[in-house]
Amino acid sequence: MPLSEIDRLKRTVSAAWESPVADQAAAAWGYPAGTAKWWRSSASHVFVLPDPEGKRYLRFVPDAYRGAAPVAAVGSLMEALAAGGAAVVRPVPAPTGHLTMTVATALGPMHAMVVEAASGEQLDVEDLDEERARAWGAALAAVHDSAAPTGADLPEAFTELADIPARFADDSALVKAVARLAERIAALPGDASRFGIVHGDFELDNLAWEDGRATAFDFDEAAFSWYAADIAYALRDLTGPDGRFAEEHRGLAGAFIAGYRSARSFDESDLANLRLFAGAHAACSLVRIDSALDTPGDDEPEWRADLRAKLNVMARSHRELALSVAETL
Repeated sequence: MPLSEIDRLKRTVSAAWESPVADQAAAAWGYPAGTAKWWRSSASHVFVLPDPEGKRYLRFVPDAYRGAAPVAAVGSLMEALAAGGAAVVRPVPAPTGHLTMTVATALGPMHAMVVEAASGEQLDVEDLDEERARAWGAALAAVHDSAAPTGADLPEAFTELADIPARFADDSALVKAVARLAERIAALPGDASRFGIVHGDFELDNLAWEDGRATAFDFDEAAFSWYAADIAYALRDLTGPDGRFAEEHRGLAGAFIAGYRSARSFDESDLANLRLFAGAHAACSLVRIDSALDTPGDDEPEWRADLRAKLNVMARSHRELALSVAETL
């Protein structure tokens, strides 16, 4: 979401991490005011809710940023994946039986969902060994297999590439590079073995591990895309600034691919396209960052200025990656 949208919500959060906006959303699931505690805001606003077995998460997004249909599609996808046996968190139905609800709040309509918490611990790259990397790859393959039969009304990936010429008209090198990336992606086969519903952000920070098994959460970026593109995004922390696997992580990357292949087909042409997708993802991230930055306000708080600076640094690295990949096509 734009920084200004995140700021609007944060200004309602009290010293006790409570918000009347979250209270209005949580009430749709029968939670009393003061129950939800702010956790973070990024693609969605996320609050923690108590639960007899530990905790749940309330997630909501402004209607101005994302409509009701895409949010409902994510809820339906998560439910279908869990029913199909994939290790993913389930959405918690509201008393009405709906998985998602549109709620009127002081900041306008919000599309909300409550999800279970994933049991287990989160891992960093430093915590990985090849056995866990294999399990990580196999877990993503299970998500792809379980999602394939669903008919979720989700967006298509890489549509942001078309926005580059207008948003970055003064950066001719970037515009030319992205045109090459888009041309190559448009020519890729889109058969059912390679293209379908993907998680969109299957990185380690969206997984919880217990007894060697990874449970996935945060499906905000779910979309129709190439399965290889989902793998490329998942493995970003194992690559260097040129989009190739870093030398010290080649064993982990190989184990991930082997784990994926143990459950699902992934041929050499798919493998060869990982760097192409890394460049395209970088270009799309540039668009998202540019949208998030919006215009600084006169009263911009320190946290927002700091985050703006970090996003600008990220944007520069994404630009360099997109250019580096395009140069080799």
